[in-house]
Amino acid sequence: MDARAKSGALAASDDTTVFAILVAISVSHLFNDTIQSLLPAIYPVLKSSFALSFAQVGLITFVFQVTASLLQPLVGTFADRRPMPYSLTIGMGASLCGLLLLSVASSYPVLLVAAALVGTGSSVFHPESSRVARMASGGRYGFAQSIFQVGGNIGTALGPLLAASIVVPGGQKSIAWFSIVALTGMIVLWNVGGWYKRHNRAAAQRPRAVRTGPALSQVRIVGALVVLVALIFSKFFYMASISSYYTFYLIEKFGMSVQTAQVLLFVFLASVAGGTLIGGPIGDRFGRKYVIWVSILGILPFTLALPHVGLAATVVLTVIIGFGLASAFPAIIVFAQELLPGKIGMVSGIFFGLAFGMGGLGAAALGALADQTSIIFVYHVTAFLPAIGLLTIFLPNIEGPRARSAPVIEPIVPKA
Repeated sequence: MDARAKSGALAASDDTTVFAILVAISVSHLFNDTIQSLLPAIYPVLKSSFALSFAQVGLITFVFQVTASLLQPLVGTFADRRPMPYSLTIGMGASLCGLLLLSVASSYPVLLVAAALVGTGSSVFHPESSRVARMASGGRYGFAQSIFQVGGNIGTALGPLLAASIVVPGGQKSIAWFSIVALTGMIVLWNVGGWYKRHNRAAAQRPRAVRTGPALSQVRIVGALVVLVALIFSKFFYMASISSYYTFYLIEKFGMSVQTAQVLLFVFLASVAGGTLIGGPIGDRFGRKYVIWVSILGILPFTLALPHVGLAATVVLTVIIGFGLASAFPAIIVFAQELLPGKIGMVSGIFFGLAFGMGGLGAAALGALADQTSIIFVYHVTAFLPAIGLLTIFLPNIEGPRARSAPVIEPIVPKA
């Protein structure tokens, strides 16, 4: 095969979506987020067993989320310079250690250490697995991010159900059963790591793609990133009010049992999974900026109505809110990666880290606010957060031109 034919074959290979890897990384995300979702799902159990205040409950989430958010950009930046194919397996191992410690914790400080270990595992998993999803995308970046992220959403939704059926009746020690999930994830990720390593070897021989989309000034790029950070704040602060405190809200306002409230939390989280699955492909087709507009600002009427309605309407509104908010995240991640295409790991680490950090900060702040006022008052305050979606108007219009402009492949031409 001559050099031009080899170049064409390599480019074609790079344009092919590797569905097996996307499914594997999505399933691994399911395992990872099932583990981490056990924390908020068992908060009522821990609150009762350890006599915790709402502020202490929020601090557990804060430790987990901040541990993940601080390390993720560092992991992503390091991996941009030196790829780590098997780091995903190591990260899942850290989560396994956190799980086992959580099952035997006898004091509040030990709970915090266990939460930090699970956070460390997530800090390694998310930026590197997001990179793998982009590698396997074949250019369908939004689609790949949606497939990758929906696994996490399903895992997050399964957490409350598994907690209700296993941890609530079995007690704290039954958390150890979830070590089977972590071990299975380590096996899957070991195989993904092998593909990652082979992909990098092939990429060293592959011609580079030259973008034909419009160039943006450094000022516009920084401004766009600031807007995306503000949107992350809006989305994940509001999401924290539901993922951490929805069960308490339902118990206080409607007198529900813990198990019934956890089932309704699952309904909300399932809607989040649906929104994530739809957001990426729609962004690929119509532009990610439009998805961000609709998914964040568009839910404002529903969040404003939520604190004032009955049980049936509460369930319906939270499904709409979850679906809408979740559709934004794949669009935001890919939009940020498009702004800085040479720094995929750093961008993924920063934005997944911000997602965790904002969620943790929101959980702690809203828990303290609930202690001083009430859970119901918290939902009156957070209802206005989606109005920050108005800032989307300041994002540059890069998706349309780039979607229509195919990358130009620089062929490898032998020297005379």
